[in-house]
Amino acid sequence: MVREQIAARGVVDPNVLAAMAAVPREAFVPEGYVDAACEDRPLPLGLGQTLSQPYIVAFMAEALELAQGDKVLDVGAGSGYAAAVLARLAGEVHAVELLPALAAQAEATLRNLDIGNIQVHCADGALGWPEGAPYDAIHVACAALEIPSALFEQLKEGGRLVLPVGEAFGSQWLVRVRKREGRLWREELLAVAFVPMR
Repeated sequence: MVREQIAARGVVDPNVLAAMAAVPREAFVPEGYVDAACEDRPLPLGLGQTLSQPYIVAFMAEALELAQGDKVLDVGAGSGYAAAVLARLAGEVHAVELLPALAAQAEATLRNLDIGNIQVHCADGALGWPEGAPYDAIHVACAALEIPSALFEQLKEGGRLVLPVGEAFGSQWLVRVRKREGRLWREELLAVAFVPMR
């Protein structure tokens, strides 16, 4: 999966590739989709939510430019897969999931995998997680119509925010935002399709 679907498509950060190889995607998918866990496509989680394809998880992780001591906010945590990848690249991860059933599932899976540097919170991701702020990086796995001001405010100076921006089930771009001298610097990275932020 890592060699043929991720590295072959341009993800080059060796730490990201190692994290993708180390985290078992099959542990984060519903039982009926275990055989498809290594396929490069989104998989349904139920409740109208999906698990992002491995390439997108890796691309976003690389775009966050993480260092080992970084504190990261993961919005729209779903089953916890991206949080688990980010936890191998950073020092501390706060994962926020709106749906209680998915938050509980993510917490149980991460505990079973003995990943200790993630805290799962059931809350509205559009509001971030102020208790853990400020963050070096914020990863968002649901599409917003515009960059949520609460998330930008929770970034450290020099921090990075990577999220899909655009219409629900319409045109969306994966965007990287940098905070420099309190101002927002935005760049479009990739055309994507994500479930909407609720």
